[in-house]
Parts: sequence; structure tokens; C-alpha cells
Amino acid sequence: MSKNIAFFGASTGCGLAALRHSLAAGYTCTALCRNPGRLTTALSATESTPAVPQDKLRVVQGNAHSVEDVARCLAAPGTPTGLVDAVVFSIGGAFQWKSMKIDDPTVCDRGVETLLAAISKLRAEGAGSGSGTGPKVVVVSTTGISEFGRDIPLAMIPLYAALRSPHADKKKMEERIRTSGEAWTAVRPSLLVEEGEDEKGEKAEKEIRVGEYLGKAVTITY
Repeated sequence: MSKNIAFFGASTGCGLAALRHSLAAGYTCTALCRNPGRLTTALSATESTPAVPQDKLRVVQGNAHSVEDVARCLAAPGTPTGLVDAVVFSIGGAFQWKSMKIDDPTVCDRGVETLLAAISKLRAEGAGSGSGTGPKVVVVSTTGISEFGRDIPLAMIPLYAALRSPHADKKKMEERIRTSGEAWTAVRPSLLVEEGEDEKGEKAEKEIRVGEYLGKAVTITY
């Protein structure tokens, strides 16, 4: 049986990359977007990425902070539990480099709070059979917030100190999902940028290499 995956924040970045791979693998995907046209355009072929099949993609227009909108994406009639198998949560605010803050300082925490409320709502209506039954929740977080020791190079500490506001939001998001009773995974990437952008969000003047070995990584599990 094909997997059912719900995506929140799939118009760009990690969410878009995960959605591309999922569709290419033949999974049934549902994506919540405020602007559906932006997502369908992003899935079209470009100079660096091929188009992906969209016959198993359902795009729902809505807000990730609306329980009703999120619940529409999580429901999967005809499946054993009535819920999707997995959730990829990668929403975030627009980062303002001048202020070193995001436009919505609680966007991630409120988003996960809404997601958990939507799962509870569907269970109350008969989907699943209790906490732990239903979607595996994968959230995109960040390095620099570990409680088990430093997970970034020393040279990066000043920058991460300046990112205190968005990191506080990510930390609250992780705490909320960790204590939810749901099956979950937190992915902690570092300094991701859009294709064709540099770390300041400006157009890159050179190609970005991928697959290069940069050094040892720290893996943290709970």
C-alpha cells in the first residue's frame, strides 16, 4: 500500500525537497499551502531539477495555524487508521537579516501546537485508536539548541547567539512534540539557503557544491 504523507511548509527548502522525493517514489502526498500556485510552480522542471509527477499530489489551500485546515490534510479515508502515515513539518517565518529575527517569532511552536490539536480532533472523531496511533511526525529544527553539548563549530557560536529568537521558537517546538506522546523525529540541519541564494538571502554568484565532506557531524537522539 502506498504511503500517505502530509506536508506543511513544502513550498520551499527541506519540505519541497522531501515532497519531490516522495512524489518520485510514488507516495500519496497532501500539501497545505497558502498559495498553491507557488508550490505547483516549484515542482515544475527547472535548469537544475526535473519535473516530478503530480498525479498523487493533493494541494490544500489553507493556513498551518488553523486546526480545521490542518485536519483536512491529515485525514486519509480508506487507510487502516484514517490518518496519514507521516507528517513532514517544515514551516518557518521570513528571516530579517537586519534585525536577526523572523517576522513571526512563534511560527514553529504554534504550528506544531495546531498540528497536535488537529490529530487529537481527528482521533476524537474516530480516526486512529489513541495516542501513538497515526502519523509519524518529522519536524525540521536546527543545530545550536542541543541540551547535550555543543553541536556547532566554535566559530559559529557568535552567529548562533544572534539567532536567539528563531532558535527559541525551534526549541519550544521540539519540547512540544517530544512531550506529545506521538511518534516523532527532529531533523537538525544547519544554515540552509534557497537554491541560488547565499547565506544573506541574496543571489549567489557561484554554484553551490553538494555532497562535499565537511567534517565530523554530531548525531543526537532522544
